[in-house]
Amino acid sequence: MDKHFYAAPMEGMTTWLWRQVHHRIFGGADKYFTPFLSPNATRTFQVKERREVACNEGLNVVPQLLTNDADYFVWAVKALEDMGYGEFNFNLGCPSGTVAAKHKGSGLLGYPDELKRCLDGIFDALPGRRISVKTRIGRHGDGEWPDLLAIFDRYPIHELIVHPRVGKDMYRGQARREVFAWTRRHTALPLVYNGDIWTAEDAAAWDVSVMTGRGLIADPALLRRAKGGAAAGRAELREYLGALADGYAAAVGEDAALHRMWELWLYLSGSFRGAEDALKKMRKCRRLADYRAIAEAVVDRCELVWE
Repeated sequence: MDKHFYAAPMEGMTTWLWRQVHHRIFGGADKYFTPFLSPNATRTFQVKERREVACNEGLNVVPQLLTNDADYFVWAVKALEDMGYGEFNFNLGCPSGTVAAKHKGSGLLGYPDELKRCLDGIFDALPGRRISVKTRIGRHGDGEWPDLLAIFDRYPIHELIVHPRVGKDMYRGQARREVFAWTRRHTALPLVYNGDIWTAEDAAAWDVSVMTGRGLIADPALLRRAKGGAAAGRAELREYLGALADGYAAAVGEDAALHRMWELWLYLSGSFRGAEDALKKMRKCRRLADYRAIAEAVVDRCELVWE
């Protein structure tokens, strides 16, 4: 069985810029999945969505689509094929309450008949396409999962990426790895494990393909390490953080860049010991230059957890 390592989509985090910078400095990801695009009745992508699918030269990128309408999904796939894409991902995992309330993301899992109609429309209209599905194991409880898996088994899904939490869990508690183990015994679909992959050792230990999001933001060399490569060095981290700050400042302005970098540090801070006081100061920064000084001090002086 071939095993691969994937970078999960994270809204506002794993942007086109992050993917370019991460791939250049750390590598390790066999595929990058975009934050979700939302095809709708306008049959056009938003400006930020067009950026997400236009700036991926040299990377293996899979666009992720969030909808409950097969016609919109089919339109988006054909539009993306015209841009050169050959694989597409259906988002059935987003736990956001506002998304789920519209019967999208993990919310669609709570309506099996709607889910079947949507999947019928997608696979009938798009024969032979590589369409993967990223899913939770239910909307309200994992007792929903056997029936949902039986639905997925009806379709030629390229890969079934399973995050073994239910939508209502959000990211609370532990991923139910025992449910994934059960899944492996009850389907012949190609499976990918996703959920609470925080270390390179854990990623390497699986004998199926794995996807990680939060863990990869916390340790940007996690997938490289899982393949036997080196841990992130301080010079690499300085280059990574500098390139992201510069790129975001140029693309969205200094204020938005500060917000993006603070979001990243919510996870990256877990890779440093003794950085708590610096992080409190970082959150109060109103100028990018002040943020840079604090971030560089953390990288230069604080102990890395993998050292």
